[in-house]
Amino acid sequence: MEPVRFLCAALIASLSVLAVAGPAVRAAPQHGQPDAVLSDRDLERPPSWSIPTRADVRRRMNEWLDRAAGQAAAADVAAVRESWPEHEPAEAASDVLDHVIDSFSRIDARTAAARQSIVDGSPTSAMAAATIDWLNDPATDTFQREAVRLWLGRECVRHDRFDDGLAILADLDPTTSVDPAALLFHRAACQHWLLESDVAVESLDRLLERSGEIPVRYERVARLLRADIAALEDESLDHIARRMRDITRRLDLGRPGPKTLAVQDGVIDSLDKMIKAIEEQQQQQQSQSSSGAGGGGRSGNGTPMDDSRIAGGKGAGEVTKRDLGDSDGWGKLPPHKREEALQQIGREFPAHYREAIEQYFKRLASGEEKR
Repeated sequence: MEPVRFLCAALIASLSVLAVAGPAVRAAPQHGQPDAVLSDRDLERPPSWSIPTRADVRRRMNEWLDRAAGQAAAADVAAVRESWPEHEPAEAASDVLDHVIDSFSRIDARTAAARQSIVDGSPTSAMAAATIDWLNDPATDTFQREAVRLWLGRECVRHDRFDDGLAILADLDPTTSVDPAALLFHRAACQHWLLESDVAVESLDRLLERSGEIPVRYERVARLLRADIAALEDESLDHIARRMRDITRRLDLGRPGPKTLAVQDGVIDSLDKMIKAIEEQQQQQQSQSSSGAGGGGRSGNGTPMDDSRIAGGKGAGEVTKRDLGDSDGWGKLPPHKREEALQQIGREFPAHYREAIEQYFKRLASGEEKR
């Protein structure tokens, strides 16, 4: 989960104070005084989901064991019940989702096979498809189906398989999940990586409804992810770079399929648009620069003439004649002076000016140009 690791490393220190801030507390009114001012938390909407207690999960597990008792060995059922004691020390409590999957695996062979494939380090698409088949079967117990799908989705995220993870987690309901915080967090992580900005923000906002109650690691990273995805602009260089990184991830997983090709085509289209926009901007700047430099050829209203033509002046067309002398050396510069003039012209004027003046000097030297 590269974006999570990167964001945590860069920003978690600066946001640690914000992340661990507890919920606002409403002060109790004193006798004879008006009610205290409502805090921000008092004005917020109530959360749309709740965090089940370990007792709630133990009750649901025992109900599932009752239903599965006829198909499992009595010793296995008893062992699983004993692993969920009514009074469990807080320090001995394990991750509730892992505990649920361990319990299922001891009773149900399908859950055990899916769990083992993940433990062996091979969360392949084929495995995901095989497990989803029976998990989508209406005959599968709802409690087991939702818990196993949540666990598989979480493991897919941990192995950078965000497409598989989102497909598994997309339609799970936090209100019935054994670990709704894990569900919302890992769903949002998939959406963040796949650049589904709107739904990612929605998932993160819903997760943060229980800010101060969810695990600190979820809350801190969720705030970072939300700030990151909210600031991301479509078709920006950052947006394009992330899609290119996603292409690399897909290819590393051996998935050069239609989805990868679609992402590649989108990147190429975005780059083409960006290059075209830059070229148009450069042309516009060059045009403005040329217009500003060519002020001498403007018409009376301040805009350049459309075509070259004789100006329609109203003067008599007469000029004062000057005595230029009748020396035979008129118009004939010494060679070194002529070359110096040509070089100066070449530095200050376009190339065709130099060519025209060179031709003029040649005509003068041959006697073709009359003064």
